[in-house]
Amino acid sequence: QAQLVESGGGLVQPGGSLRLSCVAPRMIFSVFSPLHMGWYRQVPGKERELVASINPGSGTNYADAVKGRFTISRNNSRKTVWLQMTNLKPDDTATYYCNAFDTAKQPRYNWGQGTQVTVSS
Repeated sequence: QAQLVESGGGLVQPGGSLRLSCVAPRMIFSVFSPLHMGWYRQVPGKERELVASINPGSGTNYADAVKGRFTISRNNSRKTVWLQMTNLKPDDTATYYCNAFDTAKQPRYNWGQGTQVTVSS
């Protein structure tokens, strides 16, 4: 079983919303809570990009492309990170992944299967 499991993707019209979830079922609280967590996305033929991150104190950062539209949040007791996506655009179409990263911004765990988000009318 993967360390991190993503869900919540789907097909949505432009302007719509989705909420993605990332759960760490095998981690204990003391391992999860100090992790810096991020949501990434990837489209075929392009590199995976970090779109939102949240630190252990719930401070957040966003890529310019999603700033003002996406919100990342976490609940350490539930070992879960969410990505609330609003005003979705066709350019947001991608497979979305979550991972923890280290101080060098390198992913800490193997990538999961991700969750597909398709924005289309």
